[in-house]
Amino acid sequence: MSQKSTLQRGLNTRHIRFLALGSAIGTGLFYGSATAIQMAGPSVLIAYIIAGIAIYIVMRALGEMSVHNPVSGSFSHYASKYISPFAGFTTGWTYVFEMIIVALADVTAFGIYMGFWYPDVPRWIWILSLILFLGAINLIHVKVFGELEFWLSIIKVVAIISMIVGGLGLMIFGFQTDQGTVSSIQNLWIYDGFMPNGIAGLVACLSVVVFAFGGIEIIGITAGETKDPKTAIPQAINAVPIRILLFYVLTIFVLMSIFPWNQIGVNGSPFVQIFESLGIQSAATILNVVVISAAISAINSDVFGAGRMLYGMAKDGQAPQIFTRISKNGVPWMTVVVMASVLLIGVVLNYFIPKNIFLIIASIATFATVWVWLMILISQIGMRRKLSKTEIQALDFPIVGWPYAPAFAIIFMVFVLAIIAYFPTSRPAIYVGGTWLLILAIFYYVKIKPKMASMSSPHLDSTENTEDLLKRSLKTEKDQC
Repeated sequence: MSQKSTLQRGLNTRHIRFLALGSAIGTGLFYGSATAIQMAGPSVLIAYIIAGIAIYIVMRALGEMSVHNPVSGSFSHYASKYISPFAGFTTGWTYVFEMIIVALADVTAFGIYMGFWYPDVPRWIWILSLILFLGAINLIHVKVFGELEFWLSIIKVVAIISMIVGGLGLMIFGFQTDQGTVSSIQNLWIYDGFMPNGIAGLVACLSVVVFAFGGIEIIGITAGETKDPKTAIPQAINAVPIRILLFYVLTIFVLMSIFPWNQIGVNGSPFVQIFESLGIQSAATILNVVVISAAISAINSDVFGAGRMLYGMAKDGQAPQIFTRISKNGVPWMTVVVMASVLLIGVVLNYFIPKNIFLIIASIATFATVWVWLMILISQIGMRRKLSKTEIQALDFPIVGWPYAPAFAIIFMVFVLAIIAYFPTSRPAIYVGGTWLLILAIFYYVKIKPKMASMSSPHLDSTENTEDLLKRSLKTEKDQC
């Protein structure tokens, strides 16, 4: 394996756009939406809009930093630089923790989805095959990864657009369901009102809604491998509001206009209900293709995101140096190997975990996601404080609504954490998250901080500078030859 010090910039604007799109369309939308609707009724639309605004602010904060300083490791590096090394350490490892948890859930879900067609084939065969396949994809070249994500996202986008168009057709022609209800916008308020469970229901669904948006921050991870980050990243982030309105708000709006909100998700996935209402007999099969592509896309993104984060942290001295090893194709191969190994362990553990553990997994993933978003927002504020007025005015992609927009997003994230702590079903996530942060703190102050302090001593700095000069000199001589 080659030891090149930099990653290959093989992702273009098309890859970045669909990578961000694919990461935001997954299990949280296809199945989690039914849970959110049952909690809040039609008022769940407000939750998606409010959460969408907060997440767009997070993405603009990340975009400001990524365009100003496009590096591998992204928000972990920014947290280390603009808050503290400890903040960067916890942010990076919490993101890796989040990706592992979500990947384990998605790997298990993939095995279940394949069982729909092949019930007699052991689940572990499908899971093992997928892990080996995605491991190979991530080892080839980052451009191959980008292409796979592009086509997997296309499948999801086409399915959702088809559902929206079909649903609008049902509303226009006043389609009547088997239960005698008519598809109409009136379904948003004729069943116990627009907010049937009151403010409490709206608040309760926020954690589920936020979980659906988890993973969109991977845009920042791609900064170190994007051909033109100053163009690709702003374009991808500026498209976030349209994606949220189209693929979440409009989708849920159509869904609740076709069916009474209290019937959605009762008899299987709400998306199967819509396809069946359109007279498509193979609705379940179509959805299975979509959710399988969504699961593969999610796991692929998780392996990529966690791997690049480990690479960036290793370069900053906050993860084992073995993660900095680069293949001849410009891929941090050791991070891919480690992530694949972790998923294999998860396959074994999956047989000993009850099915209801997935609600807790979702809550833990939400805690980790919100923590990472919170650190992104605080890092952006820290960067602004370190820049001069002239440097701030020269920013290529400044955040919108400074300083009020970041303040709103921070308050929202803290509020979501409070919601997770308040409800008994999600409260274990706070215990797990708090324990995780405590373990990280102990490890950091016992292992990482003393090591970083010794590396930053004047003697070592001088040695490192001499070595760097020698390497550059040798490279120059080689080039001249």
